[in-house]
Amino acid sequence: MINKGPKWKRVRSYAGPVPRARHGHRAVSIRELVVVFGGGNEGIATNLHVYNSVTRQWFLPAVRGDIPPGCAAHGFVCEGTRILVFGGMVEFGQYTNSLYELQASRWLWKKLKPRPPRNASLPCPRIGHSFTLHANKCYLFGGMANDSEDPNGNIPRYLDDFYELELQVQSGVKGWNIPETKGGGPSARESHSSVVYCGKGGSGPKLYIFGGMCGRGLGNFSPVSEFKTCQLGFPGAPSAVKITKDKDSVHITWEPPTSPSGKITEYSMYLAPCHMIIQKSF
Repeated sequence: MINKGPKWKRVRSYAGPVPRARHGHRAVSIRELVVVFGGGNEGIATNLHVYNSVTRQWFLPAVRGDIPPGCAAHGFVCEGTRILVFGGMVEFGQYTNSLYELQASRWLWKKLKPRPPRNASLPCPRIGHSFTLHANKCYLFGGMANDSEDPNGNIPRYLDDFYELELQVQSGVKGWNIPETKGGGPSARESHSSVVYCGKGGSGPKLYIFGGMCGRGLGNFSPVSEFKTCQLGFPGAPSAVKITKDKDSVHITWEPPTSPSGKITEYSMYLAPCHMIIQKSF
């Protein structure tokens, strides 16, 4: 019996500047090209990488224009030969709501400034949202914002807002809109997936939202826990660590480490809690 189903095959033969390992990146296809942007692994990746599936070669296109900073967990969609990038994390704890367009036929970046919705504000900076293209509109749902006023802090806020972005023909956008919806919408979440399905028989298109997480914890543990590092005064160890629990999340703060040899730019801290924090899936 011959198996005619899909078959996975790892691509092992390729040339050119291979992108470094990463997560939180996005990719789209334009004919035989696979365009990869962003993501992070020991820092946010900034280069635009392109893989030619015919010649099996990676290359770095000579981009120009309003080149965006590298970002992770962003929205990334493709219509024809133009790509739209919305939101994402540009540095640790620093999210953006910028919108960029890439004309891949010329490798030209352009920063777009769509008008806000009528009687509403622009989508806030976020990560982990879905950004789905259908016809001449992109649909934005959810994600996670950072409500901390400290640029080095992180107070997550999970989102359930829903926007649509109307595109202009070939290049540019008109503006954001908040469509009027009915029924019980999805709860707040990030890192979910979204897809548009156009059914047969004249039924209208449907937007499906699947999965994601909202960061709610399970388990009975005290609202505030404080402890110090095991080896007091050990060079390079953070001290006065404080864990604070609120309704939907847990926040960790600490005093920055010091070292007699100079400023420390990177360190790791590992916790062994008595209660496991579980991120809820839908």
